[in-house]
Amino acid sequence: MVSIDKAIDKKNSNKSALPILERTVKVSRVAKVIKGGRTLRFAVTVVVGNGNGEFGIGTGKSANVPDAVKKAVAQAKKTMIKVPIINDTIPHEIKAKYCGSVVLMKPAPDGTGIKAGASLRAVAEVLGVKNIVTKIWRSTNPSNVVKAAHKGLESMIDVKEEMKNRTSNKTNKENESDE
Repeated sequence: MVSIDKAIDKKNSNKSALPILERTVKVSRVAKVIKGGRTLRFAVTVVVGNGNGEFGIGTGKSANVPDAVKKAVAQAKKTMIKVPIINDTIPHEIKAKYCGSVVLMKPAPDGTGIKAGASLRAVAEVLGVKNIVTKIWRSTNPSNVVKAAHKGLESMIDVKEEMKNRTSNKTNKENESDE
């Protein structure tokens, strides 16, 4: 029995070598009107990451804030994505839209720091980016801003892999034309 427990612990410890960072982006009180009156609950949006190019977002709802945060963190860990980071910044400029929010993120030289509002700052911190310039247009709803950032960073292209794909496609086309 003891050896099985140790094996399970080893599997879980190897899964994430880096500690998970979490930032609460938004806490809102929501009410549902029922026959007996209003039931108050809390909706929470959380951003988690390992500080080394992986991050995810999650939302949770519960009667008290700590339980809602736990639910949100569990969901955020399931939605983690890998983002390429070069020299403590993102490789190229991205612009993404989600609902009413439009987000622009640009790479920045060393020493710039994180130039961002509260919700995008949380994303950059858990992602491990140290130099970035951002801008939000239209809706500044924190949940939509974070989801727009997630959408944009998900479409981020790793420059080295793209160059490998392009060179391999070029050589394949040359080989086809030779035949």
